[in-house]
Amino acid sequence: MAGHLARAGHDVTVYNRTASRALTWVGEHGHQASPTPAEAVEGAEFVMMCVGNDDDVRDVALGQHGAVAAMDTGAVLIDHTTASADVARELAAACADRGLGFVDAPISGGQAGAENGQLTVMCGADEPGVFESAREVVMAYAKECRRLGDAGAGQTTKMVNQICIAGLVQGLAEGVAFAQKAGLDIDEVVATIGKGAAASWQMDNRASTMAAGEFEHGFAVE
Repeated sequence: MAGHLARAGHDVTVYNRTASRALTWVGEHGHQASPTPAEAVEGAEFVMMCVGNDDDVRDVALGQHGAVAAMDTGAVLIDHTTASADVARELAAACADRGLGFVDAPISGGQAGAENGQLTVMCGADEPGVFESAREVVMAYAKECRRLGDAGAGQTTKMVNQICIAGLVQGLAEGVAFAQKAGLDIDEVVATIGKGAAASWQMDNRASTMAAGEFEHGFAVE
């Protein structure tokens, strides 16, 4: 995602809690890295964050050397983390107190979507104008970016997304297990039924890994 921003002509500074990853990115794309969130956001008009969970969001945004306290008035924080609607509203309030814009903007599309600039971005923002300004930048790595309501609406929409995916994954897993027990070739089965009504992104991308017993892909159930 940061690479797409750089290729779109933006001046990009990256921060990662694993410093070596940030330095590797700089080696591939140029631009610069900073050792703390606070230093990374200096002078930035838009700050994109994508971490693990609510606690990580609070740490990077509001903790010691956090981003929010160091952002310039009028800047916009865009949180791409899949987190809770509660923490989104908490960040929105913290940003408003400092004269900052905020968009909760969880994403869908996986690693491939990020690499190909084809992510779906579900957004919540109290100020429609803030969202519109953020959208112009986010579209560097998205195929869809839409405001669904006030702060927290993006995270709530992502919950809908995960519920729908979980149901598909469960059904696909049952189908793969049944095909294996019946002695069918999974790749041949998927190549056939994937052209019909059973087709899905999950089938295209997860049936073969399920059949191989590889389960690293996916999202946390918590």
